[in-house]
Amino acid sequence: MKFDLSATGLRFTHYMAKAQTPFERLFEIFKELITHTSGDFEEAIDWLRQLDKEYGLTDENYTIDDFVRDLLERSYIQPKGGESDGNGEMKLTPKTEKLLREHAMKQIFGKLKKAGSGNHKTKSTGQGNEATGEFKAYQFGDSIEKISMTESLKNAQIRNYGGDFDLRQEDLVVEDSTYNTQMSTVLMIDISHSMILYGEDRITPAKKVAMALAEFITTRYPKDTLDVLVFGNDAWPIAIKDIPYLQVGPYHTNTVAGLSLAMDLLRRRKNSNKQIFMITDGKPSCLKEPDGGYYKNSAGLDDYIVDKCYNMARQALKLNIPITTFMIAQDPYLMRFVRTFTEANKGKAFFTGLKGLGEMIFEDYQQNRKKRMG
Repeated sequence: MKFDLSATGLRFTHYMAKAQTPFERLFEIFKELITHTSGDFEEAIDWLRQLDKEYGLTDENYTIDDFVRDLLERSYIQPKGGESDGNGEMKLTPKTEKLLREHAMKQIFGKLKKAGSGNHKTKSTGQGNEATGEFKAYQFGDSIEKISMTESLKNAQIRNYGGDFDLRQEDLVVEDSTYNTQMSTVLMIDISHSMILYGEDRITPAKKVAMALAEFITTRYPKDTLDVLVFGNDAWPIAIKDIPYLQVGPYHTNTVAGLSLAMDLLRRRKNSNKQIFMITDGKPSCLKEPDGGYYKNSAGLDDYIVDKCYNMARQALKLNIPITTFMIAQDPYLMRFVRTFTEANKGKAFFTGLKGLGEMIFEDYQQNRKKRMG
């Protein structure tokens, strides 16, 4: 197999420039390759051997075979069939799957500051615990302890200027505060064939975003929930541990199936704050009919399919589930469809390439969590 460096979008000089041990240097490259190969260990090692020939990654003191032995000894890989397996094929261990999520999070979110206590804030029901430095008029039910006497007396002095001083309820203000809350998110990933068309690998960045978001939420916001689903002709949920192995299939794009499953998943969540993130690069082109058959049309935008997408957007709106679409395409007619879809849901849409996709999703997630709901 001929290794095409341009197809990966990787810059290996970044890894070689650092003062690392031979294992650490190869391991950094390996983590990128194993993500591109969807967890195929043998293919990743074949690529690594070809890179070694081209760039001289190793020497006689430490070879690729030494690296593979170290991966096995350090429990990053294990035989596919267990100890008795004689074919020599290897697979990743749960330890490596988690490490790939950490690696993706560090790549995407590494330059951003860590969140403080790991709790999200919204001005909704809950137990207030952090002052914003702002004030609001006292209302019946506000805690007396929250009344700012300094600001309240100042209001009374202004009102009583030139007359007798008295303090009235209208003078009272309380410190505004944010409240801890929880968020349930569904991340939808398009795995239709167009995600690898035109010589551009779009599925690998999508996988990295999913891994990074999963690791970020589970480590920083453990009370939040994240469900990940993929959609092609149909839609199905995937476990977080299975994200590195995600592959594109010979599928059309059944956006309706993805949205329907996303809303079903969110109905089971008890959190009051819910949202859907959808990463897609193609137009909806498929529906599953009541008889089990598929209606498909890849030529332009089919009104029959599109109208059902709009209906799903309106259904999500009734359930107070905003949909944020990250559209990896710039076709004007597709952008018009996404704008209409977004308007039907009162959600948001980002028209973006692959660069910066992770940062955009992270920032939108944070903004949604800090947004004042009341």
